[in-house]
Amino acid sequence: MENKKILIADDEADIREFVEYNLVKEGFEVFCAENGTEAIVKAKEILPDLILLDVMMPDIDGIEVCRELREHEEFKDTVIAFLTARSEDYSQIAGYEIGGDDYIKKPIRPKVLVSRISALLRRRFKYVSDQSNENSKEFSYGNLKIDQEKFTVLLNDSPITLTKKEFELLTLLLSKPGKVFKREEIFNKIWGANLIVGDRTIDVHIRKLREKVGDDTIKTIKGIGYKVEET
Repeated sequence: MENKKILIADDEADIREFVEYNLVKEGFEVFCAENGTEAIVKAKEILPDLILLDVMMPDIDGIEVCRELREHEEFKDTVIAFLTARSEDYSQIAGYEIGGDDYIKKPIRPKVLVSRISALLRRRFKYVSDQSNENSKEFSYGNLKIDQEKFTVLLNDSPITLTKKEFELLTLLLSKPGKVFKREEIFNKIWGANLIVGDRTIDVHIRKLREKVGDDTIKTIKGIGYKVEET
């Protein structure tokens, strides 16, 4: 993972120094910001491959920083993870809903942190590579039209806005209508087998997708997973 750029945003200097030290040792190029506003500015300047955001920061918190960055095309494939001492369910759900890729709790051992970051980056670059090899794949399902190259979804010919994870999840389910995707398979393909994410992560993303594409599109197979019906 040499030469991958990582931006750390945390208002605690000792945390920034601790994370920076351990990531630089592993060959990453590391940049730091001490608040949300600085994080947004630096992210736009350096276009990092991964951003570690503290949730509680002065000026603009990590959730709002993520929301702001995800509104820009250049950050649609950027890995954004929250590094935080907060563990409330609502905080994690908010982070995932606005496009966060992972939620890492403090304190964390250096080797575990590096492993989590490396897994996030491997999955991110594999996804981008897979997408680029599919040569502008477009397909339709009912009243939905998906363009994987342009990262767009049309519902009844009108565009709808999805987060990166929502887009990946919808594309996965629609790739094989009729197939039941087990929860473990979804976790592995969308979040990566080496990542530890909350049990409610898939449920949150399915709920948000249903709100955007219709309640009847995605079927729940109780105790197993999810599917879309064959057309």
